[in-house]
Amino acid sequence: MEGLGEVIVIKRRQSKNIRLSINSKGQTKVSIPTWVPYLTGLGFAKSRRSWIVEKQGLAQAKQLRSGDRIGKSHRLKLVESSGKTMSSRISGNQVLVFVPAGASTTDVQAAATRGSERALKAEAEKFLPSRTSDYAKKYGYKYKQVRIKKLTSRWGSCSSDKVISLSYYLMQLPWELIDYVIIHELTHTKHLNHGADFWEDMKKHVPKARQYQKWIRQHKPVVKGAK
Repeated sequence: MEGLGEVIVIKRRQSKNIRLSINSKGQTKVSIPTWVPYLTGLGFAKSRRSWIVEKQGLAQAKQLRSGDRIGKSHRLKLVESSGKTMSSRISGNQVLVFVPAGASTTDVQAAATRGSERALKAEAEKFLPSRTSDYAKKYGYKYKQVRIKKLTSRWGSCSSDKVISLSYYLMQLPWELIDYVIIHELTHTKHLNHGADFWEDMKKHVPKARQYQKWIRQHKPVVKGAK
């Protein structure tokens, strides 16, 4: 769309209203109910032009750069390459991205994101299952399995058969928030809702649970570098 870049309109059954968001690539996404025409979604994006331009600028400012810390123990390194194709790999604690001459910023960011996601997944698989096991033993919870996944709309989930899924983007959060999410999902093995009993148990284990709940809403499950 002129002046706004790519606008993606998605129909969702669960949507009751039109929702607008900007992803880490600066793309505009419009979620609409199934009964709303696609043109209405595009029209909504046009009506929010100033907001979109502002948020796209923020997304652009948060580009991954060489030297950024990824997760708990990795560093991103952009390496000039004589090759013709973009590639990335993990070497020790480094996320290496090999950048050929003339590569576009979009391609560099995409390769850096892919490499960073592999690093985050490796860290999550190393730390999160054992950390979940430790807290389960400490607080007397039982679960079936821990799965590490690319969750982008939530930090974790717990199914009715006590399978816990955790987003590997958690590795970018402070440890106290990581532990909050883990204990949150463990508590769901006993309470599958967010009723009074759930929060009563949460506060027993995490006295600052409500504070952490507000804090974690300031973060999104996307790749972001830290200094």
